[in-house]
Amino acid sequence: MSPIYPFAAVVGQQQLKQALLICAVDPTVGGVLVRGDKGSAKSTAARGLAAVLPPIRRAAGCGYNCEPDHPLPLCPVCSGDARALHDGPVPFINLPLGATEDRVLGSLDFEKALQGGKQAFKPGLLAAAHRGMLYIDEVNLLADHLVDVLLDAAAMGVNTVEREGLAVSHPARVTLLGTMNQEEGDLRPQLLDRFGLMVDVAAPREPLQRAEVVRRRLAFEADPAGFAAQWQADSEALRAKIAAARALLPQTRLSDSLFHFVSELCCEFEVSSLRADIVLNKAARALAALDGRVDASAEDVRDAARLVLPHRRRSKPFEQSGLDQDKLEQMTRQASNPPPPPQERNGADQPPPDGDGEQQADTSGHGAEQIFAAAPAGDIARIRVQAPSSGDAAGRRSDGASRQRGHYVRAEANPQPAQLAVDATLRHALLRDPNNFAVTRADLHDKVRVAKQGNLILLVVDASGSMAARQRMEQVKGTVLSLLEDAYRRRDQVALIAFRGQQAELLLPPCNRVEQAERALRELPTGGRTPLAHALALAADTLSRQLGGPAPLLVILSDGRANVALDGDGDPWRQALDLAGQLAGTPTLVLDTEQDFVRLGRARELAEALGAEYLACDALTGEQLTLTIRQRLGR
Repeated sequence: MSPIYPFAAVVGQQQLKQALLICAVDPTVGGVLVRGDKGSAKSTAARGLAAVLPPIRRAAGCGYNCEPDHPLPLCPVCSGDARALHDGPVPFINLPLGATEDRVLGSLDFEKALQGGKQAFKPGLLAAAHRGMLYIDEVNLLADHLVDVLLDAAAMGVNTVEREGLAVSHPARVTLLGTMNQEEGDLRPQLLDRFGLMVDVAAPREPLQRAEVVRRRLAFEADPAGFAAQWQADSEALRAKIAAARALLPQTRLSDSLFHFVSELCCEFEVSSLRADIVLNKAARALAALDGRVDASAEDVRDAARLVLPHRRRSKPFEQSGLDQDKLEQMTRQASNPPPPPQERNGADQPPPDGDGEQQADTSGHGAEQIFAAAPAGDIARIRVQAPSSGDAAGRRSDGASRQRGHYVRAEANPQPAQLAVDATLRHALLRDPNNFAVTRADLHDKVRVAKQGNLILLVVDASGSMAARQRMEQVKGTVLSLLEDAYRRRDQVALIAFRGQQAELLLPPCNRVEQAERALRELPTGGRTPLAHALALAADTLSRQLGGPAPLLVILSDGRANVALDGDGDPWRQALDLAGQLAGTPTLVLDTEQDFVRLGRARELAEALGAEYLACDALTGEQLTLTIRQRLGR
């Protein structure tokens, strides 16, 4: 087993350590998402925490990590008469990016089915991580439906598998740890909200601290065992602290005034999800337990808010997360020193009593604490194996048949299956000869999946000319940003080619990374000649690189007046028409931007060569342009 860098030896990163310890004390918080640059101790801290968690008692060979006092009836090890119990480290399961639903959730045990002709369940990674930690590096690159399933399972603490003739449920109380680098794309707000806590980390900027990080790392690499021994006392103290906090957690509580403070924070920072209130309560109680206190304080709520609220404030793609720290501190001071309650009045005004008096607890309604105490560990949803819906009508995408991606919907006979449909294959073999079960190539079936298909919207914009071009580019900028907001919800991609001067430029490669797109669109160049042929050639190249990806829609905004030839030789207009003919068959919309008194009608000719729809956009506003494109997408 590879040596693990001690959690206690991690330099700095106090917020990261705090978030991980909260999850260690109360796994129902919902896990933690760690965002930051590579080399900022994200995975080191996560692995180090698993090493200092109190050991768990389990049976040797148990694939479900059953609790000794509550063995699962379906577990072949724990349901038997003889089982060897032992104390071992908490499971730390690393989820690979290429993992399938079968691998994560569990599936039919193919080997047992072939050997005995009986259905049996093969537990997946969620079962292996039960009572432990499931670690996902680069979680933003994991398929959305798989992230959603994992987060639902972590919230409910149960994994239910209903597929291939199986109906199995087993406990899956896992602490979900996700790490990501924002430069490689972000998670949708709906998925961000499902992570209980989030921390932004960065490498130290202070030279002395950086030097200490390097010094400790080199010492660990030179002698892992010796370095771990140096930190053994600190690690044991931390393990004891976590165990004590877990024991104290059921007794911790928030006063009614702090319950109100939690809700006030969520409202003040415009957080709509009620998960925030629930997680904030839990995290504050965990912090109090870590400090050995039964009563949580306003400071506990404040520290928890820094981990719970920032990623939930972001409701639109271009809004930045974060909290106003001055406002948070001011509200914390007010919650720590609340004003005395108003005096009861009985008819006439009465003078206040002498002294401060004792503040009475507000028991009106007294529902908040009861609701919180009665709330299930999971809080919201029931796990399903099927890929979740993308949401309301605003987020729908078209269905498309796929052999490799999407939700498994049916099976077809295929002697060379790309993805073997085990259920259909076994059923066919059993039905063919029940008395002499054997699987032959004639029984093999292929899985047919239905995937939600997004679109690739490629805008090709004429940026030549002067004032008119600048006005047109402002319209295009607003359109692209609106389409990117759609793309953020629908998982579409948007790309932008601008052409001017002597060449065309791919200003925005196909993406749905809205922050990257916003940066690229802040300043769009205009002016110069019109290299239309260059733009069409670049569009063809861009689309060819996306074969097999989202369905494309090509949108060209130009007056068609080409005057720059390819390689400086030939007729620019004829070259543009030839390239348009090569693009024919691609769904295309040509928007004519010609505004001169004498009109040549070149954009209409270009549309005919493309086999595209043509629209004049003399008076088309940016909003109308966006609406037009959405209509062509069937929205």
